[in-house]
Amino acid sequence: MDWFGRAKIVFTHATSPLALKKKDGTSTDLLKVCEASTPTCQLNPLLFNGDLQTMWTAVKEHGPPIYYRRRIFDADHKVYTGTFTVDFAVDPHKDVDEELPPRTAFFSDDDFAQIGSDDSRPMLIVLHGLSGGSHEIYLRHTIAPLVLDEGNWEVCVVNARGCANSKVTSGVLFNARATWDLRQVVKWAKQTFPNRPLFGVGFSLGANILTNYVGEEGENCLLKGAISVANPFDLEVANKALQRTFLGKQVYSRVMGSSMKKLIATHKDAVLTHTNLDYDSIQKVTYLHEFDREVQTVTWGYPTENAYYRDASSSDAILAIRIPFLAISALDDPIAVFDAIPFQEFTQNPYTVLVTTSLGGHISWFEIGGGRWHPRPICNFLNYMANEINLDAITPSDNGKKAETQFTTEFNPVRRKLRILDN
Repeated sequence: MDWFGRAKIVFTHATSPLALKKKDGTSTDLLKVCEASTPTCQLNPLLFNGDLQTMWTAVKEHGPPIYYRRRIFDADHKVYTGTFTVDFAVDPHKDVDEELPPRTAFFSDDDFAQIGSDDSRPMLIVLHGLSGGSHEIYLRHTIAPLVLDEGNWEVCVVNARGCANSKVTSGVLFNARATWDLRQVVKWAKQTFPNRPLFGVGFSLGANILTNYVGEEGENCLLKGAISVANPFDLEVANKALQRTFLGKQVYSRVMGSSMKKLIATHKDAVLTHTNLDYDSIQKVTYLHEFDREVQTVTWGYPTENAYYRDASSSDAILAIRIPFLAISALDDPIAVFDAIPFQEFTQNPYTVLVTTSLGGHISWFEIGGGRWHPRPICNFLNYMANEINLDAITPSDNGKKAETQFTTEFNPVRRKLRILDN
């Protein structure tokens, strides 16, 4: 046990981290930025392991009062049809919509039509965890320093389809590789706010989606930086770890399975109208992997849930990232488990740095008094990058370390396939 809640912090990185230029003309690198952004991790000593930290999230607290305006986006992809919602952090308002989460109301058409701006304020695009939304307490704790207390940031949250009281309007649901809605929002933000540097942060399942997105975009990514928090990375390994222990299966997997089953029940009419899912079978599932077997394999055509987990995992996507990328993980996380963290991949890509804490649980990191540690390194990193780093001087290039082999080969880290090429 770490002494009196003081967690050990370790940085995993490439031998030569990405070089960065500061606005004052001096030089630094991605590792130094991450080190400077990461404070001491002193957690509540009474919550001395990952299970206690994680379970403490069930203790209800109000969290920072973040207000949102919601906009429904029509998907612009010919295959991934339907709608999804984006919640924008705004000044406090008194509008009440009983169908939406607290402090959230819709934009009027006129107000949203005028949302575009030529300002250069940094903007953060956020992805929540499984079955969550913009209302999640861990998310609001994170963005509060950026939008409250004279924060200079603009923030929006992309809600997964059906989550946070959004409607399901097609047969396209979200999954752990569902990058298409995020991609559309990033492109929209770049067009609507051409001078804003865009950043991304994802939590848990949202971290996996964000990592896949950044890897898929590679050198063409429109984000200036991204942060992955409590990413499960290798979903097959994480799933097996959940099923291997009593708490993993009977608490975490059961709770997540129940929340997803409830989500489907909330959208019963839409599910029956737009999909070929067996609603009655879904309502009989107990664990998360059973839900994925009934929903993800049927929706996307995977032969098994394990095939889905392997395809949707973001561990290999680390190798394709070409923007500054920080990952934060707790080694005692009982959901995004230690064995699923791709340490070696982080050592091969200079654009990435992994920060691990020996304590913290799953998106918990509770400190004495109820505060949380994770917002501080996240906000420190974002502010450092936006305020001190010359972002225009970062030139993405394919300089990740390549394996030496006796054959002429090509490895696609996003599709996780190795081809031997004809000489």
